[in-house]
Amino acid sequence: MINISSSTLIYRPIKRVFEFISMPENDFQWQYGTLASAQLIEGQAKVGTAFRSVGHLLGHRTQSTYEVTEYEPNRKYGFKSLSGPLNSFTSYTFNIARGSTQVDLSLQANAVNLLDLNENVLEKRMKKQIKENLAILKNILEAE
Repeated sequence: MINISSSTLIYRPIKRVFEFISMPENDFQWQYGTLASAQLIEGQAKVGTAFRSVGHLLGHRTQSTYEVTEYEPNRKYGFKSLSGPLNSFTSYTFNIARGSTQVDLSLQANAVNLLDLNENVLEKRMKKQIKENLAILKNILEAE
């Protein structure tokens, strides 16, 4: 099982940061490997809302479906995988800290559909990528 935690401070209002992260259509802008992401039905996201993401992971093209499991505006956003190469649960928490928004990310995952995958290699790459993704997110939002 892969367990990753990371955080960043973004000098933007908590409402703006939450709205950006909790909209799957924005994922391709800041998540390496994501080509497209979208909710499966239109409307405001809530617990139970599903979205699909297309991307690549370690040279493999992937398509995954997720379900929102936590949705507390400006506080918490989480989702779990329903299909795809990883069985995962991702959670973001949002707090005001030193005039900024602190974003804490927690991810638990294990590979289920990549037979030739070394989980230690995957975990190392995922940790690096999550740090880079959060840096991109910070740069995008602070440049607004």
